[in-house]
Amino acid sequence: MKINNTQGIKHRDENKTARIPIKIVPLHEPLKKPSWIKVKLPVNNKFNEVKDLLRQHDLHTVCEEASCPNISECFSKGTATFMIMGDICTRRCTFCDVAHGRPNPLDPDEPKKLAASIKILQLKYVVITSVDRDDLRDGGAGHFVACIQEIRKTNPETKIEILVPDFRGRLEVAINTLATCPPDVFNHNLETTARLYKQIRPGSDYQHSLNLLHQFKLRCPNVPTKSGIMAGLGETDLEIKEILQDMRKHLVDMLTLGQYLQPSVHHTPVLRYVHPDSFKQFEEFAYSIGFKHAAVGAMVRSSYHADQQAQQII
Repeated sequence: MKINNTQGIKHRDENKTARIPIKIVPLHEPLKKPSWIKVKLPVNNKFNEVKDLLRQHDLHTVCEEASCPNISECFSKGTATFMIMGDICTRRCTFCDVAHGRPNPLDPDEPKKLAASIKILQLKYVVITSVDRDDLRDGGAGHFVACIQEIRKTNPETKIEILVPDFRGRLEVAINTLATCPPDVFNHNLETTARLYKQIRPGSDYQHSLNLLHQFKLRCPNVPTKSGIMAGLGETDLEIKEILQDMRKHLVDMLTLGQYLQPSVHHTPVLRYVHPDSFKQFEEFAYSIGFKHAAVGAMVRSSYHADQQAQQII
């Protein structure tokens, strides 16, 4: 399949996953969603107000780009996870609905636009994430810092959580840059077990992601670190516990663990739906090995209720 690699062109679904090393094998009959998987609908006009504000300031959210099932609830409450550095990712993760391609240049005014939107929404806690930007020398770490600085200038009372990419190949420069102006919470998701990385996160490395979390914690010991994984990608219960133990060995303080939901037929299929009782067992295990906070459940996502997750830690 010939792929148009022109800068700014978005590739989704089949065009996005065509060149991954391990091909996606769809299930002959997709699993039926159980009763405990429920998506909440918008409850007030705030949903449209947030969407309009984002468009006015030319901002993106991971809520929209990754088709998060909690978008209606969060937008209706006036919260959103902002996605900086554009909406085109240089990676082809098979679980993710964000488009792949050659990203556009960074918008130098984005930090100010972001800070202005946060002020309008009167947000006391914000999560800033991004696409992978392997095209940038620092992976985008400097742009994260610029956003943190501008938000704190305009919204001094607002707490900031950043959910960063892995900065693979740029780890030292990224850590050095982020340490100059650290956030209130540092988040990077492992997503799945090392065994599944080539299939689920092509271009990424499990140990590298652990090293990123560990090195940031050593550099900024007073900043809580956080990571998340998904269940239902083909991992076992034992592997989930092993991931949690790896996180703790690398000094991760906070955990999110939720159910993977397939964005389209061209993405990795859901191989199992984890029962709420099993999620409860994972939560108990997480606290037993020393996590300071563990958000565990089918609809949990990395930034879902992030303010409540961090309240006891910050």
